[in-house]
Amino acid sequence: MRVTNAPASRKRRKRMITAAKGYRMRRSKLYRYASDAVDHGRQYAYRDRRVKKRTFRYLWQIRINAAARALGMTYSRFMEGIKAANCALDRKVLSDIAATDAPAFAKLVELAQNALKTKATAKA
Repeated sequence: MRVTNAPASRKRRKRMITAAKGYRMRRSKLYRYASDAVDHGRQYAYRDRRVKKRTFRYLWQIRINAAARALGMTYSRFMEGIKAANCALDRKVLSDIAATDAPAFAKLVELAQNALKTKATAKA
């Protein structure tokens, strides 16, 4: 007699159908279609966890650039000055400061400008 291990198979299929909750039509009801849909969804989720990091970095750069330009400095010069000043703040924190605390960001721009001046005099 053929043994199918029905409890384990049913549990595995049930888990896939549960994972497809919210999908439309047969993708949420039938195992074959639910399995394909969930597999695709997981591939997109894996890929987009990486894409999310990229898009947030773009957002941070845009915020920093806008705030720096309002104070008469470009993004690239600002970041060069921050690195020259050995400031340990990353782009995420800098963009948060730029968006929420303008006076503090103005101090950072001033710090970057001073570091660029000392860098230029040290080079000459």
